[in-house]
Amino acid sequence: FSTETKAGALDISSEDIRTFLSQIKSVEDVKKSITEILKLKKGFRISKILEIVLSGGLANKASDIHIEPEESYVRLRYRLDGVLTDILQFDLETFGLLLSRIKLLSGLKLNIKSEAQDGRFSVKIGEDDIEIRTSILPGAYNESVVMRLLNPKSIQVPLEDLGIPTKLLGIILKEIAKPNGMILTTGPTGSGKTTTLYAFLRKIHKPDIKIITIEDPIEYHLPGIVQTQVNSEKNYTFALGLRSALRQDPDVIMVGEIRDSETATTAINSALTGHLVFSTLHTNDAAGAFPRLIDLGVNPRVISSAVTIALAQRLVRKLCPACKKEEPIASPDKESIERVLASIADKSEIPEKHDTYWKPVGCAACNQTGYQSRVGLYEGIVVDAALNKVIETSASEQEIAKAATAQGILTMLQDGVLKVLRGVTSLQELERVISVEE
Repeated sequence: FSTETKAGALDISSEDIRTFLSQIKSVEDVKKSITEILKLKKGFRISKILEIVLSGGLANKASDIHIEPEESYVRLRYRLDGVLTDILQFDLETFGLLLSRIKLLSGLKLNIKSEAQDGRFSVKIGEDDIEIRTSILPGAYNESVVMRLLNPKSIQVPLEDLGIPTKLLGIILKEIAKPNGMILTTGPTGSGKTTTLYAFLRKIHKPDIKIITIEDPIEYHLPGIVQTQVNSEKNYTFALGLRSALRQDPDVIMVGEIRDSETATTAINSALTGHLVFSTLHTNDAAGAFPRLIDLGVNPRVISSAVTIALAQRLVRKLCPACKKEEPIASPDKESIERVLASIADKSEIPEKHDTYWKPVGCAACNQTGYQSRVGLYEGIVVDAALNKVIETSASEQEIAKAATAQGILTMLQDGVLKVLRGVTSLQELERVISVEE
């Protein structure tokens, strides 16, 4: 790609990035490469540093690259598997030149330093277009830069590989094959909700159905699916986008997020009038989805007729298979784990041998973190006849969760503890994202 400026064309070669990608395999390689480049002449080294920073991020599967100026140095960090990792520090003069390069590539104004700016650029590597979304924020010592790497490969995870427990997966596969109804997935920002919804869309996509998405923003492009992006400046909201989508003769609609009463009501009505609707809500667990919709002004009787299943999810890092270490379960951990296992209705879910768990160690394969990639923890509540009655009374989150236990679907905590016992993740990683003392 290139950006034309008064000074000529600024080019970052996709070929160079491919070369760096073949050389950079770890965080340590990024440090070494940048340290070497910093010894070169200033004018030449800036584009090379940016190429290495981007290549290193892609090679290490970073979701975001953070470049943060302090008083006397600049810090480079990658978000790897959801956790920020320090890469190295470099000088402020180099940062000034690097910041200008990033702004030019992203189509941002060089002379504006006291306002936040957002832009984007892309790199073509082989068949893949990697989009990079840039955010610039004014800070105490200069502007802070965050580049989000939108690699299409990162969301091409088949539904069966997301980590959804077997019983819940069977229910989901049945529900997404239906012609109408609403499926909600809940969880905090960064818990993998979009990846889950995209997996649903890819699973059901075929030539004889029309799928429309309303997103904020469109992060990944899905072939054969009509995607539209909300624009608050032009007053193109989720609610307006959804109403417009309904005039496009869709079979399936994905609404990126239900944030307000109008979107909630329109989405629910769409599910009642013969459309399959997928959407997300910001609640902590599956039971919280129903009171949240009631808070947004939706009639409880209508909710129980439209919503077929509410899911909740978190992401945990998977233990590195090359270096994880098996140990007997320590005493306080044993009590917590046994308490969770006792609450699992279907005892066949519990591994026969459950007196050991696995700990992270750290090796070259996992950048010394002990972890490699991530997997989901899931729970779900199916709106059956019994739950219908509970929801229609405007029940609390706790009352809905209690009523749902009869369905025998694992909670996120139960799913997490089983993944700990199977050596998928560690107890300390599970405790990072969910409270085990429940």
